Amino acid sequence: MTDNALDQLSAETCMDLLRMHSIGRISVIADGFPVVLPVNYRFVESLTGPLILIRTRPGNVIDQAGLNSAFEIDSIDPSHCTGWSVLVRGLLSHVDDATVERIKEQFDPSPWITGRDSWLIIKPVQVTGRRLRALDVEWAFHIRGYL
Repeated sequence: MTDNALDQLSAETCMDLLRMHSIGRISVIADGFPVVLPVNYRFVESLTGPLILIRTRPGNVIDQAGLNSAFEIDSIDPSHCTGWSVLVRGLLSHVDDATVERIKEQFDPSPWITGRDSWLIIKPVQVTGRRLRALDVEWAFHIRGYL
């Protein structure tokens, strides 16, 4: 068993990870309880700051959600007990039709399921991240396996 350390990720590292990935989970409140759902997303760097752009089916739980939301991406390596996560807490809002037409070609998050015609943006209020790393190198097999 190895010892692990939990490190805080810098804001710059969190933004880099958000830029590099395209699948995450959004959390919203539905019927008084949190709901967490996987989504395709696009990280957009705007003049007013970073944004998370998603598309969803009109009328579904995400489309009808309130203002407050959370969004997370992560990567986990269970065999080495390591991983990282980035959490975005922010304000969820609909994108108006004129803006959709302007950004559609450049920033489409390309959902895997058709019929996702409601465009939403999460404007981050807080972005945090953590990395769980191994302090010692752990061999994949017992040392006797190499003799």
